[in-house]
Amino acid sequence: MDARHFRTVLGHFPTGVVAVTSLNSDGNPIGMTVGSFTSVSLDPPLVAFLPDKRSSTFPRIRESGRFCVNILSAAQEGVCRQLARKQDEKFTAIDWTMSPARTPRIADSIGWIECEIDSVIDAGDHDIVIGKVLALDVHVLHSPLIFFQGGYGRFASTSLTAPAEADLFHPLRIVDQARTEMGAAAGELNAEVCASIVIGDQLVLIGSSVANSLGTAPHIRLGQRMPFAPPLALPLIAWKDDATIESWVASAGPGVDRALVRNALDRVRSRGWSLVLRSDQQMRFERAVSALPLRNATREQSDELTAAAGELVLDGYEPAELDGDQQYHVRVISVPVFDESGDVVLLLSLYQLPRLLSGHDVNRYVSRLILAAERVTATIGGTAPVHEPTPAAAAVSRTAVPA
Repeated sequence: MDARHFRTVLGHFPTGVVAVTSLNSDGNPIGMTVGSFTSVSLDPPLVAFLPDKRSSTFPRIRESGRFCVNILSAAQEGVCRQLARKQDEKFTAIDWTMSPARTPRIADSIGWIECEIDSVIDAGDHDIVIGKVLALDVHVLHSPLIFFQGGYGRFASTSLTAPAEADLFHPLRIVDQARTEMGAAAGELNAEVCASIVIGDQLVLIGSSVANSLGTAPHIRLGQRMPFAPPLALPLIAWKDDATIESWVASAGPGVDRALVRNALDRVRSRGWSLVLRSDQQMRFERAVSALPLRNATREQSDELTAAAGELVLDGYEPAELDGDQQYHVRVISVPVFDESGDVVLLLSLYQLPRLLSGHDVNRYVSRLILAAERVTATIGGTAPVHEPTPAAAAVSRTAVPA
């Protein structure tokens, strides 16, 4: 087989790029660029990389018995090229720190995986190095460095889901079934469609599809959890039984008007959708959410999020009426997805909308998101419940957004 043709065909498969580092016998850092790194086993935790047998660096890594896999970000192409050079002093222009296990960790890498060599398997002109994972972590959430068709680039996914934690397994299966409709709506509306759910007393962001034309990553961190309290994500609670709704409304902070929350819930049931407009309070809330880590939030961070949610103004968070000819700065539009029991199982939300929309434009965006939610509901075998609105709510529904 022609080696050039082999390399060309396999070059159509994109690979991530990592830097495998260790210490030589003199205690100095050594490293190599690797495009053939993979996870192998969860129990026991094993990973692998495949060095070329002509490598002058791997024999010294093998002698040390330990190595660190540094996951390179798209901004670290220079680090990648530096380590790919055939020279001894590769680390003169690379920032790094020594780990407790005495392996070099490269600064600003996305994450690191420290291993001890478990076995080395012969594989033609390469070796397969199996590493037993000792420790690992993520440092920064950046786009990874990708190697594809002979060049370096970045990964910008238009469709992502949250990490698969135990209580998210079932919701993530639903998101998998919703992905086609989410992507189609995002593309047609040139926006981002996100999916969220409620688990216990937490609101969890679990999926995102972004229009290719936006050229941006999801604006939220998937897997993000926050307290589910009034007036957040009203459609996720609006179709619950009266006792559940009363308990949820009662959990509102002291700054939230509970009567207005109940009115807003009835409007959401009548309309079938919810709307959030820009306000100073909304922007404070969004900043508090963006500052919240995926895990282990500080007391100050949690308190700020709770305080910001408590200051959201219902006139802006779920406005009673919109004028078709007036311009609005819309932050979020949300529509529920129902399961076979008529319960809300998922919330689809539009983000990254144009800065200003007329009331008529809002109606167009709402209609397309409703269509996506109805199709997802049908896909999972769900049924939307029939709701009889109060006369007041029905009047609001008729005048909210002109068709």
